[in-house]
Amino acid sequence: MRRIRIIFRVCLFLLFGAFFHYVLPQHDIVRVTSTEIIRTDFSAFNRMFYAQADSGNTELATRDLRLINTEKQQTFLLGFVPRDSTGVMVYRNEDTGWIWPPYFKFDSSDLQAEAASLARGDEWAVITHYGWRIRWASIFPNAVAIEPVEGPDVRIIPWFNIFFFIFLGVAFFFVRAMWMQLRERTVDPLIDSAEHRIDEAQAGVAEQRGRIRRWLNTWRSKDNQR
Repeated sequence: MRRIRIIFRVCLFLLFGAFFHYVLPQHDIVRVTSTEIIRTDFSAFNRMFYAQADSGNTELATRDLRLINTEKQQTFLLGFVPRDSTGVMVYRNEDTGWIWPPYFKFDSSDLQAEAASLARGDEWAVITHYGWRIRWASIFPNAVAIEPVEGPDVRIIPWFNIFFFIFLGVAFFFVRAMWMQLRERTVDPLIDSAEHRIDEAQAGVAEQRGRIRRWLNTWRSKDNQR
């Protein structure tokens, strides 16, 4: 039973970790090489990894998809330690609108223009995005913002993620303390009362069984006397 609990907690931790890694903002140091628009037919698998059509447009099964092609600075430890090498990375550029995740992005056209302007030069930029790049399923992270930086050695501190996890930890311990108080004042007395009633019921049943047995024994003793 203990192993099952450990496995369940590990799976739950991995599930929530993957969820937060997908939806929380990430920052990449990149050099934009080009921008393009492709026609995309979504499958039943990868449709859930895309946002929606631009605000004001009709959602269709197939539509144009803006892409930002970049040369990305490679990193260690989730982007905290830069490496001396680079690799390619492709981002999609979609409005999220009012749907999940709540980035409230409505300026995909403006962002595409900014990326095209950066592609004409040789300057580095930081792209804020969410999502994953899964090549075999044609899934791209969604770019949320792009800003020029001085060079590839700029270190970006994810303040939002830091404060989010601090808030999440505080909220967890706050809810846990409330639950402990609720359990101590309400749940535990109810459980104790229920257990007491069960014990009384079991004692009553045992007493009734004892009376029946004593009554049967009186009849057996009379039969033995005969």
